[in-house]
Amino acid sequence: MKKNLFIAFEGIDGSGKSTQVKLLAQKLEKQGHKVYCTFEPTDSAIGVLIRKIFSHKMEGDHRTIAGLFVADRLDHLLNSNYGILKKLEEGYTVITDRYYFSSYAYHGAHMDMDWVIQANALSAELLRPDLNIFIDISPEESMHRINKGRENIEMYETLDNLKKVQQLYFEAFEKLNDKEKVCIINGEGNEDLIAEDVWENIQKIQ
Repeated sequence: MKKNLFIAFEGIDGSGKSTQVKLLAQKLEKQGHKVYCTFEPTDSAIGVLIRKIFSHKMEGDHRTIAGLFVADRLDHLLNSNYGILKKLEEGYTVITDRYYFSSYAYHGAHMDMDWVIQANALSAELLRPDLNIFIDISPEESMHRINKGRENIEMYETLDNLKKVQQLYFEAFEKLNDKEKVCIINGEGNEDLIAEDVWENIQKIQ
């Protein structure tokens, strides 16, 4: 397998990304990789601001949120202490729970997707994932899991919005299929079987 990889997990809310990040990290560590797991929005100052807007503690227009994500993502890549580029240079395989495809889909539901793609162009130039793994579940299943697992629902977590977001993920994959490596995995089965599907796709990029 390639010395170290950059893997991005994508999916609508409740798709099980966090679980699959953890399971993949364990598998890679057994294979001898140093693994660094991360997520977006980050827990930096910019990421905290985004989360406050998501949880209705602050007001923020969709365009403002999209801009904050651009800044948070660049810091996520370039920060001299915890940045993804630094971690890759140190020999880590980096796995992130969300990257720029999340912006294309979630922000593209509220503004022109091409603008969102262009706004994130510098991040894409700096680092494209070796593989984007999309864990696919239905919007109905997403809402079921969200309502079952949490007390507070965030601003994007409505059935109508998630239907739009799922559609836009596939539109973005099609739009960028000549630049991005994407695999789509059914996320509605047993988590261990999903993890096996993930692993099969990881092995293809070695």
